[in-house]
Amino acid sequence: MSELALLGGRPAFEESLASRVAWPPVDDRTAQKLAELYYSRRWSAFDETESEFAEAFAKLHDASHGIFTINGTVTLQCGLGAYGIGPGDEVIVPAVTWYATAMAPHYLGATPVFVDVLPDTLCIDPDKIVAAITERTRAIIPVHLYGSMADMDRIMAIAKAHRLRVIEDCAHMHGGVWNGHGIGSIGDVGSFSFQHSKTMGCADGGMCITSDAEIADRIFRMKHIGYGPGEHPGNIRQPPPRDLKCYNFRATAFTALILHEQLHSLVERLGRYGAAVRYLENRLGQTTNIRFQKPGRRADRQGYYGWNMIFDAPRYEGIPISLIRQALAIEGVPVGVVWDPVYRFILFNLEPNAYRIPEPCTVAERLVPRALWLMHAYLDVDESDLDRIAEAIEKVDAQADALRVHAKAS
Repeated sequence: MSELALLGGRPAFEESLASRVAWPPVDDRTAQKLAELYYSRRWSAFDETESEFAEAFAKLHDASHGIFTINGTVTLQCGLGAYGIGPGDEVIVPAVTWYATAMAPHYLGATPVFVDVLPDTLCIDPDKIVAAITERTRAIIPVHLYGSMADMDRIMAIAKAHRLRVIEDCAHMHGGVWNGHGIGSIGDVGSFSFQHSKTMGCADGGMCITSDAEIADRIFRMKHIGYGPGEHPGNIRQPPPRDLKCYNFRATAFTALILHEQLHSLVERLGRYGAAVRYLENRLGQTTNIRFQKPGRRADRQGYYGWNMIFDAPRYEGIPISLIRQALAIEGVPVGVVWDPVYRFILFNLEPNAYRIPEPCTVAERLVPRALWLMHAYLDVDESDLDRIAEAIEKVDAQADALRVHAKAS
């Protein structure tokens, strides 16, 4: 095993993956369609480009209705708001997620309630959900995280028993399938983000999916200043319900067009991601002490926003995760850190009385500081590059003792 580049050895990649793999994808076909849209002057959300994409995206995920929005935060807000969730209510969310999952209930006046995650999937722990339910609980937001799906069978059973709504946060799980069902179609509403780095990414965008026609209508009106589907200025058939707060959360035809073009190749791309993960885990499972995030016990096709590695074996004790990350970056393999538990995240600025933590989130506190993830785009490389990714990771594992010495000397 050659020496780590951090310690003077030759890197696995002479040129980092970050400079070799471009995201999001671009192509001449999409560029031509964007030019045609530009010259048509039909740029707004009223153009049929949006409805065509929303319908196709919902169909892929086994839902009847898709509602396209400006981003994947307001999708959560609309999903909750469509059911009248607001002041005095509580919404259960996992401790490990992007902080927007918890801010969405707050924007409506509700209280986010943080519960712990499972150590194998890093997704919300159903047992902790049960323990956190009170007479004020109205909804659960399970998050399908990086390369794993929350246990939707158990979550839906809990929701049914306690008459709770389920808003699935699918920002990381485009195209995912759980036990034969498209992800996002299992709960009451599925929420997707198309932020630039996502598995389907553009400047920004979001999607709600549901098979409840009434809820679809309410979400559409919430995001479209009260307009119903198919309505246009000067052609409003009926006003929005009096109890519904409506906003301007509209996106544009340009982003809908870009995403619709990406949708055509999504399933094929996910197949390549899955093959790459199997290759890496089969090899590294035999050669390293790294633990990998599990996909979820009834997960079928994975969305793979990222591939998650957990460095919690005794071999890595005393080695800061930041140093492991630095060592991989110098090898040419850029990896990201998993977010801090939301209530510790630097951008989460709510006062302690604005949220609730029923019991310590010990799994999240222990595992988040030991996890690193490889972005999905770096899984779509050829086998020779996968070999070099594996080589870089194996070098870190094999030279853990040298890294520990380096950490003490730094």
